[in-house]
Amino acid sequence: MKIEFEPIGIIHSPFTKLDGMPIQPANATDVKGTAEIFSPYQAGLKDLEGFSHIYLLYHFHRSNGFNLEIVPFMDSEIRGLFATRAPKRPNPIGLSVVRLEKIEEGVLYLGNVDILDGTPLLDIKPFAPQFDAKGKVRTGWLEKTQKRLSDRKSDARFK
Repeated sequence: MKIEFEPIGIIHSPFTKLDGMPIQPANATDVKGTAEIFSPYQAGLKDLEGFSHIYLLYHFHRSNGFNLEIVPFMDSEIRGLFATRAPKRPNPIGLSVVRLEKIEEGVLYLGNVDILDGTPLLDIKPFAPQFDAKGKVRTGWLEKTQKRLSDRKSDARFK
């Protein structure tokens, strides 16, 4: 089975290199960016401005290959790829919850952007806590490392 996607837009950010980027939106609180939505898809933005946060699903366009066991940015131990958010994946799809500041003429103005400039945007979904936030959650191996998030940046390990 073959699956094909067509980008609906392009994400713009201050990050032109992988090294030194924030590794999650929670570590990109002051980072602004935009998502330019291609004209055939702009009608789909109707009513989106009422949401403060949105999911962006995008293609890790600079990612090649993958390993099923890796050392993630947040740890020094080998972990299974699917227990991480590492960018080198069998299907290089990224997911970020970003702040939606405004929409003007098909451009989304965003905050908390942890995405490389020029990244193809595949889809947008509204963040709705009543759908997405769960009561008691487990975060696996991240429970020991989450306090170190603010110290972590992207580096060369996933080039």
